[in-house]
Amino acid sequence: MKEYIRAYPLFSLCGLNCGLCPRYHTEGESKCPGCGGPAFHWKHPSCAVITCSRKHGGVEHCCQCNAFPCPRYEKPGNADSFISYRNVLPDLRRVRQEGLDAYREALDEKVAILRKLLEAYNDGRRKSFYCNAVNLLPLQILKEVMAAIPGEMKEGLDAKDKANRVAALFEAKAKASHIDLKLRK
Repeated sequence: MKEYIRAYPLFSLCGLNCGLCPRYHTEGESKCPGCGGPAFHWKHPSCAVITCSRKHGGVEHCCQCNAFPCPRYEKPGNADSFISYRNVLPDLRRVRQEGLDAYREALDEKVAILRKLLEAYNDGRRKSFYCNAVNLLPLQILKEVMAAIPGEMKEGLDAKDKANRVAALFEAKAKASHIDLKLRK
């Protein structure tokens, strides 16, 4: 695939939130630059969605295509990869309805929350959990969890205890909202 560059690689052409993916927040060879980010074409040498976009006028996101939602979105898959695909169609519809700027603002806020979680409450084993939780939970719930975290942090807690307490907050909010935070295999 020839070079593919996009102005905002955190939200993919197909609707994935690349900025909330564990591979985006990885250091080293396996780091993904996000959809259309630097050297994307080397990390992802073939992408059917990019090919489709080129055939449909080079839209920046599938929701901007006249054929949206096409058969690709009629039957969402039942499995996830590094990031959940559950929000793809609702997120693309949101972009179509509210506009890309509003969606980007909310996604940027989610990415900032994720970075705080990874910096302060990752015991080395929670990156995928935090990425999935931030991706799947609505922004308002994420803000509620972030506001509740300081009350859970007692002096003398080690990284594992802190991570366990934060994860428990996310699990409780997700359960109350009937959202499963596990990736579908």
